[in-house]
Amino acid sequence: MGSIELKAVEKWYGEVQVIKGVDLKIENGEFIIFVGPSGCGKSTLLRMIAGLEETSRGSILIDYRDATAEPPSKRGLAMVFQSYALYPHMSVGENMGFSLKAAGAPKAEIEAKVNEAASVLKLEPFLDRRPKDLSGGQRQRVAIGRSIVRDPTAFLFDEPLSNLDASLRVEMRYEIAKLHQTLDSSMIYVTHDQVEAMTLADRIVVLDGGYIAQVGTPRELYERPGNLFVAQFIGSPKMNVIPCSTSDGAYSLDGGRGGAYTGSVPVTQLGIRPEHISIVAEGEGQCDGTVDLLEYLGADTFVIVDAGVLGKITVRVVGNADVRVGDRVGLAFEPDLTHFFDANGQAVR
Repeated sequence: MGSIELKAVEKWYGEVQVIKGVDLKIENGEFIIFVGPSGCGKSTLLRMIAGLEETSRGSILIDYRDATAEPPSKRGLAMVFQSYALYPHMSVGENMGFSLKAAGAPKAEIEAKVNEAASVLKLEPFLDRRPKDLSGGQRQRVAIGRSIVRDPTAFLFDEPLSNLDASLRVEMRYEIAKLHQTLDSSMIYVTHDQVEAMTLADRIVVLDGGYIAQVGTPRELYERPGNLFVAQFIGSPKMNVIPCSTSDGAYSLDGGRGGAYTGSVPVTQLGIRPEHISIVAEGEGQCDGTVDLLEYLGADTFVIVDAGVLGKITVRVVGNADVRVGDRVGLAFEPDLTHFFDANGQAVR
């Protein structure tokens, strides 16, 4: 089993509250990712689950057992840190089996578990090497293997890929995804990288200032953000947010035009993803603007349009965009893919 439940957990440092009453249930075998801006409390929350930070209030249940006051060694969890923290004088095999050796496990058991973990992580050719002879990605796999041999209740990852270059991050993201499929163990993963969150997670927990802003699958958060914070945090480039007003079944943009609005709650902001905007002739669509910048990325081009009082609006175009900097254009929003937010920043369905 590997279920973990947080019940109204809080973390205080003196008079400063960092975690502000978090409730969360993680089911057995789930891959949960904590995301949020720097200082939102995601690493602190992970360390509280691990027992590396004391829980000021509330309770933490691991496999339905109250583990709030238990030390890290009693929780049955394995943590993989941003730093590999490998012993340089030991071989890969010795590093992976060190915790079992320290616990007094028989040599045959240690060897069997190390070989099993090495097979899963494709480390068999490197068991006799020292960490200095490995690449960054291989070292991170050794750190993960050291956790696997302990057969933990759940794995905790604290930004494990942040020290790797772009190509290795992609490689290790694949390795971690396959590892989760193979082990079918609960995993909690902290990252500031949206691509990691969107591609790896069963569910994403978005944290904002010590609170949970929203929990959901990557698709739910992208397509149905619950508030302005999540709408602009999830997605790259972020959702365009434009001031608007509503009346008589329609919305109006400041200095622009508008469209149909079927809701009954007054809204103050319209949200639209860059890929849900089309470039049309000036005077058509919802607003006009001047092409300010083109960012060509190969498969896509980001067109940044200066729409005056509406601000800069980003449009994602597949392939090359048939416009130039300085062109006057119109922007048409897909009506079924617009989002509306009230004065408190909450999504209006």
